[in-house]
Amino acid sequence: MRPDEITEVLQRPISQELLARDLTRLAYVAKDGTPRNVPIGFVWNGSTIVMCTTPNAPKLPALRANPMVALTIDTEVHPPMILLIRGRAELDLVDGIPDEYMQASGTYRMTPEQRVAWEAEVRSLYRSMVRIVVTPTWAKLIDFDTTLPSAVEELIRQREERQRA
Repeated sequence: MRPDEITEVLQRPISQELLARDLTRLAYVAKDGTPRNVPIGFVWNGSTIVMCTTPNAPKLPALRANPMVALTIDTEVHPPMILLIRGRAELDLVDGIPDEYMQASGTYRMTPEQRVAWEAEVRSLYRSMVRIVVTPTWAKLIDFDTTLPSAVEELIRQREERQRA
């Protein structure tokens, strides 16, 4: 997929709504060769998706061995809106708490007092974190209005061909 095609998909209004959500599902291949899919907070900065994790997270050795990932950001309504992204994860060890971690956690519903207590707990627990930065190399938006899963698009095309015959 060309960069301009990726940009076009990610700049659509529905994509922008999805990129403003707080959770994505990160899919990767574990060290034992089996697939993994984990929910994780994220921030979209306009060009990359940034997720943060602990330096001892089991996903990190797997991502070092095979940095290719897939992300799904979707809604819980019918019909769902789904943004699919593929890319390569780059890992960056950061002293302290990355700004993106605090930003990704900023959407959680907390009173101001709860937020202060939560931030104090986070800062006392994490001496460092790892930023997982994914630059999209492929993207598809499925909104079930203007776009459909490719398999469904193929079935519609086949049905139209049958009806013309």
